[in-house]
Amino acid sequence: MDVRTIDEDEIIPWTAAVGVGFLRVPDDSKENREKRLAHWRERADLARTRGAYDGDRCVGTFRSFATGLTVPGGAIVPVSAITNVTVSPTHRRRGLLTEMMRLDLADAAARGEMLAILIAAEYRIYGRFGFGVATEYQKFTLDMLRTDFVPDAPVEEGGRVELVTPEEVAELGPPLHEEFRGLRAGAIGRTALWWGNYTGLNPSPANPAPPRFHAIYRDPSGKVAGLVSYRTDDHWDEFVPKVTLTVDSLLALTPAAEFALWRFCASVDYVEKIEAADRSPDELLPMLLTDPRAITTQTRRDFVWTRILDAPAAFSARTYGARDRLVVEVSDDLGYAAGRFAIDGGLDGGTCVPTGEPAELALDVATLGALYLGSGSPVRLAVAGRISELSPGAAERAEALLRTPREPWCPDWF
Repeated sequence: MDVRTIDEDEIIPWTAAVGVGFLRVPDDSKENREKRLAHWRERADLARTRGAYDGDRCVGTFRSFATGLTVPGGAIVPVSAITNVTVSPTHRRRGLLTEMMRLDLADAAARGEMLAILIAAEYRIYGRFGFGVATEYQKFTLDMLRTDFVPDAPVEEGGRVELVTPEEVAELGPPLHEEFRGLRAGAIGRTALWWGNYTGLNPSPANPAPPRFHAIYRDPSGKVAGLVSYRTDDHWDEFVPKVTLTVDSLLALTPAAEFALWRFCASVDYVEKIEAADRSPDELLPMLLTDPRAITTQTRRDFVWTRILDAPAAFSARTYGARDRLVVEVSDDLGYAAGRFAIDGGLDGGTCVPTGEPAELALDVATLGALYLGSGSPVRLAVAGRISELSPGAAERAEALLRTPREPWCPDWF
Protein backbone atom coordinates (compact mmCIF):
# COMPACT_ATOMS: atom_id res chain seq x y z
CA MET A 1 0.00 0.00 0.00
CA ASP A 2 1.22 3.49 -0.85
CA VAL A 3 -0.17 6.82 0.38
CA ARG A 4 0.98 9.88 -1.53
CA THR A 5 -0.10 13.15 -3.07
CA ILE A 6 -1.52 12.90 -6.56
CA ASP A 7 -0.58 14.64 -9.78
CA GLU A 8 -2.81 15.99 -12.53
CA ASP A 9 -2.77 12.72 -14.49
CA GLU A 10 -4.37 10.98 -11.50
CA ILE A 11 -7.32 13.32 -11.00
CA ILE A 12 -9.80 11.13 -12.90
CA PRO A 13 -9.11 7.84 -11.03
CA TRP A 14 -8.92 9.79 -7.76
CA THR A 15 -12.36 11.36 -8.31
CA ALA A 16 -13.72 7.94 -9.31
CA ALA A 17 -12.51 6.61 -5.95
CA VAL A 18 -14.23 9.52 -4.19
CA GLY A 19 -17.44 8.49 -5.96
CA VAL A 20 -17.06 4.89 -4.82
CA GLY A 21 -16.48 5.99 -1.25
CA PHE A 22 -19.62 8.13 -1.24
CA LEU A 23 -21.68 5.45 -3.01
CA ARG A 24 -21.93 7.26 -6.34
CA VAL A 25 -21.49 5.12 -9.44
CA PRO A 26 -18.83 6.91 -11.51
CA ASP A 27 -19.90 8.40 -14.84
CA ASP A 28 -17.01 7.49 -17.09
CA SER A 29 -18.26 9.21 -20.22
CA LYS A 30 -15.78 11.37 -22.07
CA GLU A 31 -17.87 14.51 -21.43
CA ASN A 32 -18.02 13.88 -17.70
CA ARG A 33 -14.31 13.08 -17.48
CA GLU A 34 -13.47 16.35 -19.19
CA LYS A 35 -15.75 18.30 -16.84
CA ARG A 36 -14.30 16.58 -13.78
CA LEU A 37 -10.76 17.27 -14.91
CA ALA A 38 -11.45 20.97 -15.52
CA HIS A 39 -13.32 21.32 -12.22
CA TRP A 40 -10.69 19.64 -10.07
CA ARG A 41 -7.82 21.45 -11.74
CA GLU A 42 -9.43 24.62 -10.46
CA ARG A 43 -10.65 23.28 -7.14
CA ALA A 44 -7.96 21.04 -5.68
CA ASP A 45 -4.55 21.94 -4.31
CA LEU A 46 -2.76 18.79 -5.47
CA ALA A 47 -0.05 19.24 -2.85
CA ARG A 48 -2.84 18.72 -0.27
CA THR A 49 -4.66 15.95 -2.18
CA ARG A 50 -3.70 12.40 -1.28
CA GLY A 51 -4.59 8.98 -2.57
CA ALA A 52 -4.06 5.54 -1.09
CA TYR A 53 -2.92 3.09 -3.75
CA ASP A 54 -2.96 -0.68 -4.06
CA GLY A 55 -0.63 -1.01 -7.00
CA ASP A 56 -2.00 1.38 -9.62
CA ARG A 57 -5.53 1.41 -8.21
CA CYS A 58 -6.69 4.34 -6.06
CA VAL A 59 -8.54 2.86 -3.06
CA GLY A 60 -8.56 5.82 -0.67
CA THR A 61 -8.86 9.59 -0.95
CA PHE A 62 -8.11 12.56 1.29
CA ARG A 63 -7.99 16.28 0.58
CA SER A 64 -7.59 19.46 2.58
CA PHE A 65 -7.63 23.12 1.71
CA ALA A 66 -6.62 26.32 3.42
CA THR A 67 -9.35 28.56 4.75
CA GLY A 68 -10.02 30.94 7.59
CA LEU A 69 -12.23 30.16 10.58
CA THR A 70 -13.91 32.93 12.53
CA VAL A 71 -13.35 32.61 16.27
CA PRO A 72 -15.05 34.41 19.19
CA GLY A 73 -14.24 38.11 18.93
CA GLY A 74 -14.19 38.13 15.11
CA ALA A 75 -10.60 37.14 14.36
CA ILE A 76 -10.13 34.81 11.41
CA VAL A 77 -7.48 32.14 12.02
CA PRO A 78 -5.78 29.88 9.44
CA VAL A 79 -7.11 26.32 9.45
CA SER A 80 -6.89 23.16 7.38
CA ALA A 81 -10.32 22.08 6.14
CA ILE A 82 -10.43 18.33 5.53
CA THR A 83 -12.82 16.83 2.98
CA ASN A 84 -13.28 14.06 0.36
CA VAL A 85 -12.14 11.41 2.86
CA THR A 86 -12.89 7.87 1.64
CA VAL A 87 -11.58 4.34 1.81
CA SER A 88 -12.98 1.86 -0.70
CA PRO A 89 -14.98 -0.99 0.89
CA THR A 90 -12.41 -3.50 -0.39
CA HIS A 91 -9.62 -1.87 1.65
CA ARG A 92 -11.07 -0.99 5.03
CA ARG A 93 -9.33 -1.78 8.34
CA ARG A 94 -5.85 -1.51 6.86
CA GLY A 95 -4.80 1.80 8.43
CA LEU A 96 -5.19 3.86 5.26
CA LEU A 97 -7.29 6.61 6.85
CA THR A 98 -4.93 6.78 9.82
CA GLU A 99 -1.93 7.22 7.53
CA MET A 100 -3.62 9.88 5.35
CA MET A 101 -4.77 11.79 8.44
CA ARG A 102 -1.34 11.55 10.08
CA LEU A 103 0.39 13.01 7.03
CA ASP A 104 -2.14 15.80 6.52
CA LEU A 105 -2.13 16.93 10.16
CA ALA A 106 1.67 16.99 10.18
CA ASP A 107 1.68 19.17 7.07
CA ALA A 108 -0.98 21.49 8.52
CA ALA A 109 0.98 21.97 11.73
CA ALA A 110 4.17 22.67 9.76
CA ARG A 111 2.33 25.34 7.74
CA GLY A 112 1.23 27.09 10.93
CA GLU A 113 -2.47 26.25 10.60
CA MET A 114 -3.82 26.47 14.15
CA LEU A 115 -6.60 23.92 13.72
CA ALA A 116 -7.94 21.29 11.38
CA ILE A 117 -11.68 21.14 10.75
CA LEU A 118 -14.01 18.65 9.08
CA ILE A 119 -17.62 17.50 8.77
CA ALA A 120 -17.98 13.89 9.87
CA ALA A 121 -20.12 11.51 7.83
CA GLU A 122 -19.74 8.93 10.61
CA TYR A 123 -19.62 10.08 14.22
CA ARG A 124 -17.35 7.45 15.75
CA ILE A 125 -14.35 7.86 13.45
CA TYR A 126 -12.74 11.21 14.14
CA GLY A 127 -12.62 11.47 17.92
CA ARG A 128 -9.65 9.12 17.93
CA PHE A 129 -7.72 11.68 15.87
CA GLY A 130 -8.44 14.45 18.38
CA PHE A 131 -11.46 16.09 16.71
CA GLY A 132 -14.38 17.33 18.81
CA VAL A 133 -17.80 18.71 17.84
CA ALA A 134 -17.52 22.51 17.83
CA THR A 135 -20.67 23.62 15.96
CA GLU A 136 -24.16 22.26 15.41
CA TYR A 137 -26.95 22.95 12.94
CA GLN A 138 -30.70 22.50 12.90
CA LYS A 139 -33.31 21.76 10.27
CA PHE A 140 -36.84 23.03 10.74
CA THR A 141 -40.23 23.45 9.07
CA LEU A 142 -42.41 26.54 9.35
CA ASP A 143 -46.18 25.98 9.02
CA MET A 144 -47.56 28.95 7.10
CA LEU A 145 -51.13 28.39 8.36
CA ARG A 146 -49.91 29.21 11.86
CA THR A 147 -47.34 31.86 10.99
CA ASP A 148 -47.75 35.46 12.02
CA PHE A 149 -45.04 37.85 13.11
CA VAL A 150 -44.86 39.78 16.35
CA PRO A 151 -45.73 43.48 16.01
CA ASP A 152 -42.47 44.64 17.55
CA ALA A 153 -40.21 42.67 15.21
CA PRO A 154 -37.20 44.73 14.03
CA VAL A 155 -38.11 46.79 10.98
CA GLU A 156 -36.11 49.52 9.23
CA GLU A 157 -38.15 52.22 7.53
CA GLY A 158 -36.92 52.37 3.95
CA GLY A 159 -35.41 48.88 3.87
CA ARG A 160 -36.46 46.75 0.90
CA VAL A 161 -36.18 43.24 -0.58
CA GLU A 162 -35.27 42.75 -4.24
CA LEU A 163 -35.17 39.63 -6.40
CA VAL A 164 -31.77 39.31 -8.10
CA THR A 165 -30.17 37.17 -10.79
CA PRO A 166 -27.41 34.60 -10.27
CA GLU A 167 -24.99 37.05 -11.89
CA GLU A 168 -25.94 39.70 -9.33
CA VAL A 169 -25.54 37.19 -6.51
CA ALA A 170 -22.03 36.40 -7.75
CA GLU A 171 -21.24 40.13 -7.54
CA LEU A 172 -23.09 41.13 -4.35
CA GLY A 173 -22.77 37.92 -2.35
CA PRO A 174 -19.01 37.75 -1.67
CA PRO A 175 -18.64 41.15 0.08
CA LEU A 176 -21.81 40.45 2.08
CA HIS A 177 -20.47 37.08 3.20
CA GLU A 178 -17.08 38.55 4.11
CA GLU A 179 -18.80 40.99 6.45
CA PHE A 180 -21.11 38.29 7.81
CA ARG A 181 -18.30 35.89 8.62
CA GLY A 182 -16.64 38.50 10.79
CA LEU A 183 -19.76 38.55 12.95
CA ARG A 184 -20.22 34.82 13.62
CA ALA A 185 -17.79 32.40 15.19
CA GLY A 186 -17.67 29.16 13.21
CA ALA A 187 -17.98 30.69 9.74
CA ILE A 188 -15.43 29.85 7.04
CA GLY A 189 -14.48 31.45 3.73
CA ARG A 190 -16.21 31.08 0.39
CA THR A 191 -14.12 30.98 -2.79
CA ALA A 192 -15.01 32.27 -6.24
CA LEU A 193 -15.45 28.62 -7.25
CA TRP A 194 -17.96 28.18 -4.40
CA TRP A 195 -20.03 31.11 -5.65
CA GLY A 196 -19.85 29.84 -9.22
CA ASN A 197 -21.19 26.44 -8.19
CA TYR A 198 -23.83 27.83 -5.86
CA THR A 199 -25.27 30.22 -8.42
CA GLY A 200 -25.07 27.67 -11.23
CA LEU A 201 -22.77 29.90 -13.27
CA ASN A 202 -19.91 27.40 -12.94
CA PRO A 203 -21.55 24.14 -11.82
CA SER A 204 -19.77 21.20 -10.22
CA PRO A 205 -19.97 18.09 -12.46
CA ALA A 206 -20.66 15.83 -9.46
CA ASN A 207 -22.98 18.09 -7.44
CA PRO A 208 -24.57 20.78 -9.61
CA ALA A 209 -26.66 23.25 -7.67
CA PRO A 210 -30.44 23.12 -8.21
CA PRO A 211 -32.15 26.15 -9.80
CA ARG A 212 -32.80 28.76 -7.13
CA PHE A 213 -34.46 32.11 -6.61
CA HIS A 214 -32.34 34.76 -4.90
CA ALA A 215 -33.35 37.91 -3.04
CA ILE A 216 -31.31 40.58 -1.25
CA TYR A 217 -32.24 42.97 1.50
CA ARG A 218 -31.05 46.58 1.21
CA ASP A 219 -31.05 48.69 4.34
CA PRO A 220 -32.33 52.31 4.22
CA SER A 221 -28.92 53.49 2.98
CA GLY A 222 -29.05 51.04 0.06
CA LYS A 223 -26.38 48.73 1.47
CA VAL A 224 -26.87 45.01 0.86
CA ALA A 225 -27.38 43.62 4.38
CA GLY A 226 -28.91 40.21 3.64
CA LEU A 227 -29.27 37.47 1.04
CA VAL A 228 -31.66 34.54 0.80
CA SER A 229 -31.58 31.73 -1.76
CA TYR A 230 -34.54 29.40 -2.05
CA ARG A 231 -36.32 26.91 -4.30
CA THR A 232 -39.87 25.63 -4.51
CA ASP A 233 -41.69 22.51 -5.58
CA ASP A 234 -44.93 22.57 -7.61
CA HIS A 235 -47.31 20.54 -5.48
CA TRP A 236 -51.06 21.11 -5.87
CA ASP A 237 -53.99 19.07 -4.57
CA GLU A 238 -57.29 19.52 -6.48
CA PHE A 239 -56.40 23.10 -7.48
CA VAL A 240 -55.27 23.87 -3.92
CA PRO A 241 -51.59 24.95 -3.79
CA LYS A 242 -49.50 23.09 -1.22
CA VAL A 243 -46.08 24.32 -2.19
CA THR A 244 -42.97 23.84 -0.06
CA LEU A 245 -40.39 26.64 -0.14
CA THR A 246 -36.92 25.43 0.79
CA VAL A 247 -34.48 28.01 2.11
CA ASP A 248 -30.99 26.88 1.12
CA SER A 249 -29.19 29.88 2.56
CA LEU A 250 -30.12 33.01 4.48
CA LEU A 251 -27.40 35.38 5.66
CA ALA A 252 -28.05 38.68 7.37
CA LEU A 253 -25.89 41.35 8.95
CA THR A 254 -28.63 42.73 11.21
CA PRO A 255 -31.79 41.47 12.92
CA ALA A 256 -33.82 43.80 10.68
CA ALA A 257 -32.33 42.21 7.55
CA GLU A 258 -32.94 38.73 8.92
CA PHE A 259 -36.57 39.47 9.76
CA ALA A 260 -37.21 41.11 6.39
CA LEU A 261 -35.95 38.06 4.50
CA TRP A 262 -37.95 35.57 6.57
CA ARG A 263 -41.06 37.70 6.17
CA PHE A 264 -40.43 37.86 2.43
CA CYS A 265 -40.21 34.05 2.21
CA ALA A 266 -43.42 33.75 4.24
CA SER A 267 -45.17 36.10 1.79
CA VAL A 268 -44.49 34.07 -1.37
CA ASP A 269 -47.79 32.97 -2.95
CA TYR A 270 -48.92 29.33 -2.86
CA VAL A 271 -46.50 28.36 -0.09
CA GLU A 272 -47.91 26.03 2.57
CA LYS A 273 -44.70 25.44 4.47
CA ILE A 274 -41.10 26.61 4.58
CA GLU A 275 -38.26 24.18 5.15
CA ALA A 276 -34.81 25.33 6.15
CA ALA A 277 -31.72 23.21 6.70
CA ASP A 278 -28.23 23.92 7.99
CA ARG A 279 -29.56 26.71 10.19
CA SER A 280 -28.05 28.21 13.30
CA PRO A 281 -28.74 26.23 16.49
CA ASP A 282 -29.93 29.45 18.16
CA GLU A 283 -32.06 30.75 15.28
CA LEU A 284 -33.87 34.06 15.94
CA LEU A 285 -36.96 33.13 13.92
CA PRO A 286 -38.97 31.55 16.78
CA MET A 287 -38.73 34.82 18.71
CA LEU A 288 -40.21 36.70 15.75
CA LEU A 289 -43.39 34.60 15.64
CA THR A 290 -46.58 35.09 17.61
CA ASP A 291 -46.80 31.28 17.77
CA PRO A 292 -43.33 29.70 17.99
CA ARG A 293 -44.99 26.28 17.73
CA ALA A 294 -45.42 27.04 14.04
CA ILE A 295 -41.81 25.84 13.83
CA THR A 296 -41.11 22.13 14.05
CA THR A 297 -37.48 21.15 14.46
CA GLN A 298 -36.69 18.01 12.46
CA THR A 299 -33.14 17.61 13.67
CA ARG A 300 -30.29 19.24 15.52
CA ARG A 301 -26.95 17.59 14.90
CA ASP A 302 -23.20 17.96 15.03
CA PHE A 303 -21.65 19.80 12.12
CA VAL A 304 -18.08 21.18 12.19
CA TRP A 305 -15.51 19.25 14.19
CA THR A 306 -12.28 20.96 15.22
CA ARG A 307 -8.84 19.60 16.04
CA ILE A 308 -6.45 21.91 17.91
CA LEU A 309 -2.94 21.84 16.45
CA ASP A 310 -1.44 24.89 18.20
CA ALA A 311 -3.16 25.53 21.51
CA PRO A 312 -1.27 28.72 22.50
CA ALA A 313 -1.89 30.37 19.12
CA ALA A 314 -5.53 29.26 18.88
CA PHE A 315 -6.54 30.36 22.37
CA SER A 316 -4.60 33.62 22.10
CA ALA A 317 -6.61 34.50 18.96
CA ARG A 318 -10.08 34.59 20.55
CA THR A 319 -11.87 36.73 23.12
CA TYR A 320 -13.52 35.52 26.32
CA GLY A 321 -16.73 35.99 28.24
CA ALA A 322 -15.16 36.91 31.56
CA ARG A 323 -11.89 38.12 33.01
CA ASP A 324 -10.15 35.07 34.45
CA ARG A 325 -7.02 32.95 34.35
CA LEU A 326 -7.41 29.19 34.05
CA VAL A 327 -4.75 26.48 33.91
CA VAL A 328 -5.65 23.39 31.88
CA GLU A 329 -3.88 20.09 31.34
CA VAL A 330 -4.43 18.71 27.83
CA SER A 331 -3.79 15.12 26.75
CA ASP A 332 -3.16 14.50 23.05
CA ASP A 333 -2.05 11.13 21.72
CA LEU A 334 -0.62 12.78 18.60
CA GLY A 335 1.25 15.37 20.65
CA TYR A 336 0.24 18.60 18.92
CA ALA A 337 -1.72 20.14 21.79
CA ALA A 338 -0.39 18.09 24.70
CA GLY A 339 0.73 20.07 27.73
CA ARG A 340 -0.31 22.42 30.49
CA PHE A 341 -1.47 25.88 29.48
CA ALA A 342 -2.53 29.05 31.26
CA ILE A 343 -5.43 30.76 29.48
CA ASP A 344 -5.64 34.39 30.58
CA GLY A 345 -8.63 36.00 28.91
CA GLY A 346 -11.12 38.80 28.91
CA LEU A 347 -13.63 40.60 26.70
CA ASP A 348 -10.86 42.31 24.74
CA GLY A 349 -8.78 39.20 24.06
CA GLY A 350 -6.41 36.89 25.84
CA THR A 351 -3.22 34.89 25.92
CA CYS A 352 -2.45 31.20 26.22
CA VAL A 353 1.02 30.08 27.25
CA PRO A 354 2.63 26.86 28.48
CA THR A 355 3.04 26.77 32.25
CA GLY A 356 4.32 24.60 35.05
CA GLU A 357 1.62 25.75 37.47
CA PRO A 358 -0.80 23.19 38.93
CA ALA A 359 -3.66 22.38 36.55
CA GLU A 360 -7.23 23.29 37.51
CA LEU A 361 -8.93 21.30 34.73
CA ALA A 362 -7.78 18.23 32.80
CA LEU A 363 -9.27 17.21 29.44
CA ASP A 364 -8.33 15.60 26.15
CA VAL A 365 -7.70 17.49 22.92
CA ALA A 366 -11.05 16.49 21.37
CA THR A 367 -12.91 18.04 24.32
CA LEU A 368 -10.71 21.12 24.09
CA GLY A 369 -11.64 21.47 20.42
CA ALA A 370 -15.32 21.08 21.23
CA LEU A 371 -15.10 24.07 23.60
CA TYR A 372 -12.91 26.29 21.44
CA LEU A 373 -15.57 28.21 19.49
CA GLY A 374 -17.80 28.87 22.49
CA SER A 375 -20.22 25.96 22.32
CA GLY A 376 -20.40 23.09 24.77
CA SER A 377 -20.65 23.29 28.53
CA PRO A 378 -17.59 22.63 30.72
CA VAL A 379 -19.94 22.12 33.66
CA ARG A 380 -21.94 19.41 31.91
CA LEU A 381 -18.79 17.81 30.53
CA ALA A 382 -17.35 17.68 34.03
CA VAL A 383 -20.52 16.05 35.37
CA ALA A 384 -20.33 13.51 32.53
CA GLY A 385 -16.71 12.72 33.32
CA ARG A 386 -15.29 14.21 30.13
CA ILE A 387 -13.43 16.90 32.10
CA SER A 388 -11.60 16.35 35.39
CA GLU A 389 -12.06 19.25 37.79
CA LEU A 390 -8.81 19.47 39.77
CA SER A 391 -9.71 22.69 41.57
CA PRO A 392 -13.18 23.29 43.07
CA GLY A 393 -15.30 25.59 40.89
CA ALA A 394 -12.92 25.43 37.91
CA ALA A 395 -15.59 24.04 35.55
CA GLU A 396 -17.95 26.92 36.37
CA ARG A 397 -15.16 29.40 35.78
CA ALA A 398 -14.37 27.72 32.45
CA GLU A 399 -18.06 28.01 31.51
CA ALA A 400 -18.01 31.77 32.10
CA LEU A 401 -14.68 32.15 30.34
CA LEU A 402 -15.22 30.07 27.18
CA ARG A 403 -18.94 30.25 26.35
CA THR A 404 -20.22 32.87 23.88
CA PRO A 405 -23.58 34.75 23.86
CA ARG A 406 -24.44 33.34 20.39
CA GLU A 407 -23.66 29.77 19.50
CA PRO A 408 -21.01 29.24 16.80
CA TRP A 409 -22.45 28.46 13.39
CA CYS A 410 -21.03 27.44 10.03
CA PRO A 411 -23.60 27.83 7.21
CA ASP A 412 -21.48 25.93 4.69
CA TRP A 413 -20.75 22.32 3.85
CA PHE A 414 -17.24 21.57 2.66
